[in-house]
Amino acid sequence: MSGSTRPQYGRVWMTFLQNSLIREMTFRGNLLITIVTRGFWFAAQLILFDIIYRNVNSINDWSRDDYFAFMATGMLINAIVETFFMPNCANFSELIRNGNLDFVLLKPIDTQFLVSFEKVNLAMLNQVLLAGALLFYSLFNVAQYELAMSVFQNLIQSGQWLLLFVICCQGTIQILMYCLLLAVGVAFFYSLMIALASSSIWFGRNQGLYDFWFYITVFARYPSSIYSGSPTGEVIRFAFSYVIPILLVVTIPARLLLSKALEPSWITLVSVSVTLALLLISRYIFKWSLNSYRSASS
Repeated sequence: MSGSTRPQYGRVWMTFLQNSLIREMTFRGNLLITIVTRGFWFAAQLILFDIIYRNVNSINDWSRDDYFAFMATGMLINAIVETFFMPNCANFSELIRNGNLDFVLLKPIDTQFLVSFEKVNLAMLNQVLLAGALLFYSLFNVAQYELAMSVFQNLIQSGQWLLLFVICCQGTIQILMYCLLLAVGVAFFYSLMIALASSSIWFGRNQGLYDFWFYITVFARYPSSIYSGSPTGEVIRFAFSYVIPILLVVTIPARLLLSKALEPSWITLVSVSVTLALLLISRYIFKWSLNSYRSASS
């Protein structure tokens, strides 16, 4: 700690990252298999929806390229969550079962930080790259690159620098807001995951709850507007938009990036406020569960 009583979280996390890299390089075959498997899954998703959009021009107000941008957004959020948080939350029940949580509690650093960041699934970074490539591809098609470049050239040639500056500022703000909302989506899924992981204190093993997490997050693979049109769909959309906003944390950043209207316009505040509330609630649940923990020696 370099003579300081305050833990240096950045250095600790870099150590975790280094250890994860060493672990992955030790088992290179497993790393390669995981990368190839995730690549096949990514390709299967693209092929499936490409086939669907060959038969329809749009689904609600989502064209082929719009939906690919939405898909890339969801993949980015899930890839980040599965890279940094999923292996650690899944391992929490093992720490309890084999008694290693005792050693974690003795360390002079925040327990939730150690539990959440000890392992990094580097193979999932491949999914981040693939999702980023898909996002750029879809935006390239949506923005009609040649037309956009022609507009920029006309503005430069006509000397309309103020309008050009305003357009660039709007684009920059749009990108920054998109990145911020991506972070909100990651925080939301992390909060949900750590809250479910905390139940291991009482249940010992919580594989059923992890299955439940995957079952409900599967709804986030599709835009919220797709669930409209039927009573059951409306119930699903309301529940996963205003009670547990799984749909919003993916749909909102995608619509913002694509300059699609948000209905209602204040829906972004719901996503952000519920995520902040869930972060606080999950923190409370985690600390409350630790108070109920009985060490392996007790």
